[in-house]
Amino acid sequence: MVSPPYLRGFVISGVAILMLMIQMCCSAPAQAQSPNSPRDESVRLADMTGRWNIEINFADGTKRSLRFDAQEHGKGTFLLVDPMLSRWGPAKPSEAKWTPGDQNSVTFSGAVEFPLGNVGRDPGTLMFKGKFGTPDSISGEVEFAPLVGDRPSKHGTFQATRAGGSGA
Repeated sequence: MVSPPYLRGFVISGVAILMLMIQMCCSAPAQAQSPNSPRDESVRLADMTGRWNIEINFADGTKRSLRFDAQEHGKGTFLLVDPMLSRWGPAKPSEAKWTPGDQNSVTFSGAVEFPLGNVGRDPGTLMFKGKFGTPDSISGEVEFAPLVGDRPSKHGTFQATRAGGSGA
């Protein structure tokens, strides 16, 4: 059976329109995402992984330094870097965790023991909330919640820089 010529044009036009719609639907989500935004969670998680040197300035004037080794899947370790530790022996790493947020933000936390004088220790939990300024720097607010005694938390600011620059 031969179809009339006007129907053949309609079928070809219909196929062309269908192909155009499929192309538009499939390519629109890819174009809507900026090239700098993560395409999936694994790309975003990779931005935090690496070694970070962190400088903390508490509101009371106390300054602390530590190293954060951020690993994949939100895991990591803190290592206190403090000149007073020379009296105590080397610091031991403690477990930490991190979570990416929205708009280039990240939170990370873990247990630490700050040295107090020659013999004391101040155990507690550090909680950082920051934003990436660049791929190799994070700044924000920090809170130290002591585990011993009935003392209030200490608040301050921090600056973290990726050790060795990008890709370390």
